[in-house]
Amino acid sequence: MLQWKGKGKEKATEIVEDSSDSASTSDVDSDTSSSCSSDSEPVTQEYLDSLLEKARKNALSLSREPTNSVDILQGDVVELDDEPGNQILPLLDPGNIPKPYFEFDESRHNRPTAIRDPDIELAEKSSSVPAPPIPPPELTKGGKVLTKKQRKALKQRTAGPGWFDMPAPAEADLPRLYREVEAMRLRNYMDPKRFYRKDEGEGKGIKGLPKHFAIGTIVTANTPFGGGSSDNLTRANRKRTLVDELVDDAEAKRYAKKKFEDLQSVRGARGKNTLQAKKRQKW
Repeated sequence: MLQWKGKGKEKATEIVEDSSDSASTSDVDSDTSSSCSSDSEPVTQEYLDSLLEKARKNALSLSREPTNSVDILQGDVVELDDEPGNQILPLLDPGNIPKPYFEFDESRHNRPTAIRDPDIELAEKSSSVPAPPIPPPELTKGGKVLTKKQRKALKQRTAGPGWFDMPAPAEADLPRLYREVEAMRLRNYMDPKRFYRKDEGEGKGIKGLPKHFAIGTIVTANTPFGGGSSDNLTRANRKRTLVDELVDDAEAKRYAKKKFEDLQSVRGARGKNTLQAKKRQKW
């Protein structure tokens, strides 16, 4: 609505209506008139049949939509065999799983309630095994049980299974064995290029010998190629004692001769002209 005010008492008013307002009012009037007319008209069978046909068409169109999508994506569909034997699937059963090292409560937020240690379980399992039976007591030739002193004497005859039951030498063989051991101890003086640590019993005589010891010889054996070897001496070239074998060595002979000459020269220098000095008159 627009109003124009002029001078004096004259007033002019104009009412302007939009076309949209007129159209809306006309639509409302038509709807009200049609509704009134429809309400007044009775519902016929043809109208109901038309509504039923529309519902059928809508249901048919909705049922066809997923089939059309499957037809479009038919190339991406993976088909599996119906037979279960042809399906290659991994087994879900892992079999026997060892016990976990830590055991928790149902909450699993607290500290472990138990800790499994395989070493402790193995020790407990071995301790649960019954102990072997006690061996029967040792008897003498007469059938009597050995006394504690006799068992100790038998035990001291050998060095034990840790040393392959090495026997203790008899007292009658100690002087001969002492000479052999002393020759082995003097090997340091036979070879100037080798140095050996001093033995504990060196210089103590027969009392310095160990309680359990043995002296052996090298047993001849075939070489890996099946023939003879220069290391294996024949019976004619072997010596009777260890000292003879050491002295027979050419290198040892040369070194021993050199040391002997050095000692003789020192001794000769010390005793030079001593006899004449003794004969000289004393004033």
